[in-house]
Amino acid sequence: MTVSDRLAFLQERTPLGLLPPATLAEIARCLQVITLPAHRAVVTAEQPPEGLYLLWQGKLETLETGVGGISFLPGAVLNLEALLLNQPVAQTVQTLTESTLWFVERDQFQRLVQDYPDILQTFTRQLVEAVRRLSFQFSYEQERQAILRPYLVTRASRGVVGRSRYADRLRGQLREAAADRQPVLIFGEPGLEKDNLAALVHYGSSQRRTPMVQVDCSQLQASGADLFGRAGGKPGLLAALGEGTLVLSNPGELDPDLREPVARLMQTGQYQPVSREGETVPMQVSNARIILISEQAVAALDNRVAHRIKVPPLRVRKADIDDWVNYYLALWCRRRRQARLTLAPEALRRLQAYDFPNNLRELQSLVERAASQRVSGDTITEELIWPNQGKKRLLRLNLLNRYPQLRRFLRSPWWPNRINYGLTLTLFAVVVGVLCLGPQARQHNAALTVFWAWWWPLILLGFPFVGRLWCSVCPFMIYGEVTQTLTQQWFPGLSKRWPRQAADRWGGWFMFGLFALILVWEEVWDLEDTAYLSACLLLLITAGAMIFSALFERRFWCRYLCPIGGMNGLFAKLSMTELRAQQGICSAECTTYQCYKGGPAKGEGQDTLGCPLYSHPAQLEDNRDCVLCMTCLKACPHRSVEFNLRPPGIELWTTHQPRSYEVALMFLLLGAVYLHRLPEIQTQWGIALPVDTLAGHSLVSMLLLTLPAGLPLALEGLYRLLRWRYPTLAARSFIRLAYGYLPLVWAANLAHYLRLGLLEGGRVLPVLGDTLGLTDVPWPFWIADPAVVAFLQGVTLLLGVILSLGLTGKLHRQAGLSRWGQQGCTLVYGISLWGLIVGY
Repeated sequence: MTVSDRLAFLQERTPLGLLPPATLAEIARCLQVITLPAHRAVVTAEQPPEGLYLLWQGKLETLETGVGGISFLPGAVLNLEALLLNQPVAQTVQTLTESTLWFVERDQFQRLVQDYPDILQTFTRQLVEAVRRLSFQFSYEQERQAILRPYLVTRASRGVVGRSRYADRLRGQLREAAADRQPVLIFGEPGLEKDNLAALVHYGSSQRRTPMVQVDCSQLQASGADLFGRAGGKPGLLAALGEGTLVLSNPGELDPDLREPVARLMQTGQYQPVSREGETVPMQVSNARIILISEQAVAALDNRVAHRIKVPPLRVRKADIDDWVNYYLALWCRRRRQARLTLAPEALRRLQAYDFPNNLRELQSLVERAASQRVSGDTITEELIWPNQGKKRLLRLNLLNRYPQLRRFLRSPWWPNRINYGLTLTLFAVVVGVLCLGPQARQHNAALTVFWAWWWPLILLGFPFVGRLWCSVCPFMIYGEVTQTLTQQWFPGLSKRWPRQAADRWGGWFMFGLFALILVWEEVWDLEDTAYLSACLLLLITAGAMIFSALFERRFWCRYLCPIGGMNGLFAKLSMTELRAQQGICSAECTTYQCYKGGPAKGEGQDTLGCPLYSHPAQLEDNRDCVLCMTCLKACPHRSVEFNLRPPGIELWTTHQPRSYEVALMFLLLGAVYLHRLPEIQTQWGIALPVDTLAGHSLVSMLLLTLPAGLPLALEGLYRLLRWRYPTLAARSFIRLAYGYLPLVWAANLAHYLRLGLLEGGRVLPVLGDTLGLTDVPWPFWIADPAVVAFLQGVTLLLGVILSLGLTGKLHRQAGLSRWGQQGCTLVYGISLWGLIVGY
């Protein structure tokens, strides 16, 4: 290659083309040709430069530790800066392919610099300009970052979770919005993470490497200076953003003077910086993408967007709740380095039954609270899920605040432990002993009189006032707790965790079946007038409590299997009192959940073992799962627990969750009244029933127990037939509406036992004398007149009918065939029971 060819290459392909032709021609004459094989070092870092290298053919690359190097193509110059500044070589450069280089030795290059001063002047001037340019760019970038930093969104938190058709459609809409640079409107209810969806649009687009900022429109200056900048002053967000994405949240709160400029920006991409009054400022062009996020569509800006994305609320995409819960649990476990948690099916159903007014934000808070609240294991159960309770706070009066002495008593050792272990434990043993060893007829056995003529009427009278209070002093479970304590001492680790899934599914039906057998046994074997058989009944229930207390922790028998507990829980729904907790305090202040888990004393809270029924007072929806033992009241250090006065049975038409086995138990208890009135049925209805034999009597008893359910079921079948014939008829839930009969069932049982209480309860002292053999003592007694008894029974039945008619109306909400049919059934029951119990 001739010198002229080299000169042309130097002028056209290398940075040396800035030099004068004469200087460049002299350099061309000094060039030596060097050919190096691939992967051979050309220059070595931290070494003095050997001379000037120019790449003519081939490819070079720098060697960098841990990252890829910089490639050099023909025309690249090596060591120029090191030679001019007399510094070591900065980087090691090697050949990637076989390469041909031109080389000027160091001494020769230094002579050229001395002979031709324009070499040093040219490249020194170039270095100064480069430094000035870089300094300006650095200052501008610093200012730009200072403007953007408070609003930067660095990444999307997560993708769209879920597999429902709503989630799939949302993903598709986000992909469409990310495919172009047109304005986007994302709107929906609070708590739907719309800002994260905006980030998905940006980071899913081709401009993902540009910045994204989010600005709350309510925080913008009325002049718009922070958005548009000031003429001749500080630039605004749009100027600093460049081709990035601007997210405007709450555009409905824009200052009225800013709506038109923002609308123009979205439509034309132009804006005008803020200027002084009378000053004219030219329009500026912005290449930023605009995304609006709002709870509602904005009329003034609607026609300026190309993509409208309405985010579906969580209540319409409940199929995604399972995926969201698993996602939040995975995050929670990862933060705490814990094993993965799962959600029980019943807990998922409870979540899916809730509407989540605050959507994902509320779901995340609820899941994290449940995960923190669990006692042990890797499953979150139904009891740990307690959504917000809007209707639970209606028409309530906290008796603990109104009567501080009541709070002191319920938090004292007297309730219920001293009563249970100082009185009930011994008294129950005495009662059973008297039943077994004393006279067998009721008119001579005080224990039998107390059981049938006192306990039954009093407990039924107590349901509308104190709900399940009896269960807190129940002797069955006291012996169960003693057994549990001894078992834990003698056989540590024997008590198992509750099989919740199986218990929730089958426990109620076990309770129903056991109650049915007891009622048949009571009728056929005449337990009311046979002391030792009544003792056997009490011992049977006590044995169940002791066995299951030995096998399972806390009060498993009391919650799931006890027939008396099932009846108490059913009638407790009618109570005018309730135990609940202030959910806001529990979620905001409580971190230990001692009322549920138990734990040592903390602040005002006492040392307890936790709720015996594994119920949290803040998640209770009815009185079924609360025995008023007040463990939660004693354990709570935040005074969150309340004992409220409320409208009787209000939960049945507000927060109640219907259960099929409870409806079955309710009709069984109604059938028990007819069974107890079997002699009146035969007399008044003129029916001769085969009750002389054990088998016949048992069969008739079972028939009478199931008979009351026949009329409502027949009505339900007729209604479904009508709906099939007339599809416009509204659908209804038989299980939910059947609770309308509950006041009548309670009143019918109370009316039946009033006869025993008023006619025989007042003779307890003479009967006690007979039991003790003191027949000669003139014991006082009180007996109501039969007319008074009939009057009170009639009033009770009439009250039950009226309450059932009203509750049925509440549950149905609208008049129609279904409501009229159920109210007609109530009247039929009321009339028939009046004839059997009152008699006229």
